[in-house]
Amino acid sequence: MTKKLTCILVDDEPLAREGLEAYIERVDFLELKGKYKNAVEASSALQEQSVDLMFLDINMPLLSGIDFLRDLSHPPRVIFTTAYREFALEGFELQAEDYLLKPISFPRFLKAVNKVRESLAGNGHTDSSTDHFYVKEDGKMVKVLVAEIRWIEGVKDYIFIHTNTKRHMVLTSMKSAEEKLNPKEFMRVHRSHIINLRCVDALEGNTLHIGKHRIPVSKQYRPEVLNRVVGNKLWRRE
Repeated sequence: MTKKLTCILVDDEPLAREGLEAYIERVDFLELKGKYKNAVEASSALQEQSVDLMFLDINMPLLSGIDFLRDLSHPPRVIFTTAYREFALEGFELQAEDYLLKPISFPRFLKAVNKVRESLAGNGHTDSSTDHFYVKEDGKMVKVLVAEIRWIEGVKDYIFIHTNTKRHMVLTSMKSAEEKLNPKEFMRVHRSHIINLRCVDALEGNTLHIGKHRIPVSKQYRPEVLNRVVGNKLWRRE
């Protein structure tokens, strides 16, 4: 039996809600848990239940879809649904899974939800064949090569991606960043730090050395760090 992906839809237009609901009913792996006419209603619903996916309109009264998503500390996967193409850049900056322009055709809708299903089936991590992604900096989209990432640091609502050549500042959460990296190459070592395992030069107590930089290791992560960073590669003098 196909595992159902739970979802909600948020749109202030009744016809848009009806259309999306009809599409959801046609997809056997989707289960609609609620439909809401604004972000305030949806926020209350998400406090009572968690879902896998949210179809989110952007131009809504009271609170826009973009501002609503920014305010969520642990958002579900999001597919934006909107009539406005100009919000696409902001949508992808917020790590949206897809951006559907109204009127939405069923084939395009199906392509988007299949992408989410495949992503969740892989535990939400970036495919190991994905070698780059883009971040927004100074009004333009900048390519970041995954192989060049040394570590990621979280500071409030931002993350700093430290690469071989520079530092990128991105408005997103550590959880979102962790989900998009290959867990065979990257691991969380602290509430606010993710490291590239290949870049570790030394482990000293509860501190990792990456070049001249020192990365703290939390007590809860230390056993896994010892296993994955050192493992069976430790040589001892007999």
